[in-house]
Amino acid sequence: MEAQIKNIHAGSIVRLDTLKESLEGTILKSADPEIILFKLSSGYNIGIPKKDIKNIKVLKKPKIEEEKAPKLKIKRELPNVALIVTGGTISSRLDYSTGGVKWLTNPAELLKFYPELLDICNIIKIEVPFMTSSEDMTSKEWQKIAETTHKLISDKNISGVIITHGTDFLHYTAAALSFFIKDLNKPVALTYSQRSSDRASSDASLNLICAARAAVSEIAEVILVGHANTEDNYCYALLGSKVRKMHSSRRDTFRPINTKPLAKIFPDKPEIEKISEYNLRDERKKPILDNKFNDKVALIKFYPGQTPDILDFYKEKGYKGIVIEASGLGHLPSQDVAHSWLAKISKIIKSGMVVCAAPQTLYGRLDPLVYSPGRKLLETGVIFLEDMLPETALVKLGWVIAKTQGKDKEKIKELMLTNINKEFNKRLNMEFLE
Repeated sequence: MEAQIKNIHAGSIVRLDTLKESLEGTILKSADPEIILFKLSSGYNIGIPKKDIKNIKVLKKPKIEEEKAPKLKIKRELPNVALIVTGGTISSRLDYSTGGVKWLTNPAELLKFYPELLDICNIIKIEVPFMTSSEDMTSKEWQKIAETTHKLISDKNISGVIITHGTDFLHYTAAALSFFIKDLNKPVALTYSQRSSDRASSDASLNLICAARAAVSEIAEVILVGHANTEDNYCYALLGSKVRKMHSSRRDTFRPINTKPLAKIFPDKPEIEKISEYNLRDERKKPILDNKFNDKVALIKFYPGQTPDILDFYKEKGYKGIVIEASGLGHLPSQDVAHSWLAKISKIIKSGMVVCAAPQTLYGRLDPLVYSPGRKLLETGVIFLEDMLPETALVKLGWVIAKTQGKDKEKIKELMLTNINKEFNKRLNMEFLE
């Protein structure tokens, strides 16, 4: 058995018979010579002592060399699309050495896994401004994505743009692009996957194919395209300023908040199914890049018993603005003088800092006029952001402060309460609650 195991290379798909059970999966490289490191078909890695293995059968040998990515062939009858690759699971593949994933060395390798894209559009440009996980992104990366996107949508030969991105903080990037590019003339479709592109269970296939259909559609919006449910039958196009990741692992992790999806997109149909209103493609428009951003903004989630001392920290560090996730209709402690936030908030606002309130509940709208705690908070100068998502509010605040250089508080308030890209929904219906 030892000799048999020794001749089996990492990457081989095998069936193992142990003393207790039979397992199928992929052999990984192991640092311990007495342990077989094994990736189950479920995606989990386990270690199995060699002495416990009764039999091992190779079901599929690993490929010795990487298949070359297909050449980007141009079909004149198809529209042209550009692809921006930034990293994340959708831009990764299984590393048989570690059992984890690593970046695709050539972004065109995506087309090796998803040649169906080439039946929908010509991928005439692939841009890689950087490769990183979404948790490592900063406003600098948002700005680079916006600059690259603006360059591509300004090209008359390009019908639309697809952006591949990690899931965890994708909704921040979607919000940033919603403010950073004005007068959008064609689709900008962000997409993702929860599992790497080379896994049979990957959700990248449907998402990428639907993103390609979105990129050649009439939707001239920053949209997030991904699974509408846990099945592989269609995707939603979701507005970039009203979307949030709502589950750690589900394929349909992104959901519209306080709004409806813009459209249903099917992988095998060129026509999209419109659900709600959106801006239409207009090639006569000239998009404007407006991506200045001030990083001295923060998002604070209030919790019971929290003291307002945290506001002093941000003031001392030179922050220009804060978004507070307030409770209910927009309340913070105000009844008990010892724990009240009112005096501290009033003080930092008078010193020049901008303080906004966003709904901790996500669904629904803040209304400070219903109860006295809200009215007292309103009197301090807090800007109540109605139904705007907290993450969108943070991004918008940094953008607004950069535009105004943080000096004109009335202009800041005016812009924060202006519907720049549908971040406010003036009318909320029960059907928005999913």
